[in-house]
Amino acid sequence: MKNIKRFLHKKLLFYFRNLLIVIVVVPTLAIICLRWIDPVTSTVMLWHDIQSLFDDKKEWSEYQWLSWEDISIQFPLAVIAAEDQRFPDHFGLDFTELRRAISDNRGKPRGASTITQQVAKNLFLWNGRSYIRKGLEAGLAILMEMILGKKRILEIYINIAQLGENTYGVGVGSLLFFNKPAGKINRYEAARMAAVLPNPQIFSADKLGKYVLSRQKWIMKQMKQLGGPEYIERAIRTD
Repeated sequence: MKNIKRFLHKKLLFYFRNLLIVIVVVPTLAIICLRWIDPVTSTVMLWHDIQSLFDDKKEWSEYQWLSWEDISIQFPLAVIAAEDQRFPDHFGLDFTELRRAISDNRGKPRGASTITQQVAKNLFLWNGRSYIRKGLEAGLAILMEMILGKKRILEIYINIAQLGENTYGVGVGSLLFFNKPAGKINRYEAARMAAVLPNPQIFSADKLGKYVLSRQKWIMKQMKQLGGPEYIERAIRTD
């Protein structure tokens, strides 16, 4: 009997150790690599391309990595204004928005995602609403804040964010929508691309519907209230 208990105990320790490696060690090493290595894809892009295999149109993900210096400061300002205005102040999780989300949605998991959480989800996780995914997302977001810092997180986000049905990142988006490199886009164009972020498969930066125009106007107002490009310089200086 003692031998059986000892065997089961060893088995449990073995599985727990392997589970710990999968859940903690592997993601931590991957995030450490992101300090110096630019991501070549994301789970969102991979899933899009897998679906394209069974689609007659075969529209693959269009993605081009750009360094921070090659991107107009107006775009990171626009996405912070649109998606996460407390980005410089939180540590991956915005508890004010989380409390509001729970209150507004009667405890169901939804929304309230910071830019850091969106990077975690887009790079490593899957779409959908579940407590398991939100829990993993929160843990990865905290790790990213600890390891990467604000500037690198923001640089990754603006490069992998979905801006169209098969358009990922400001490098491709600026060329597709405005026929100019990302370093040349102005605040109007930056706000228009940021305006589609809630659902880029429905809204488009080159098809100016009522919603996109209204949200673009609101984002530009928020960009001004935040303090303009100087706000971004202050935000990333804290790293």
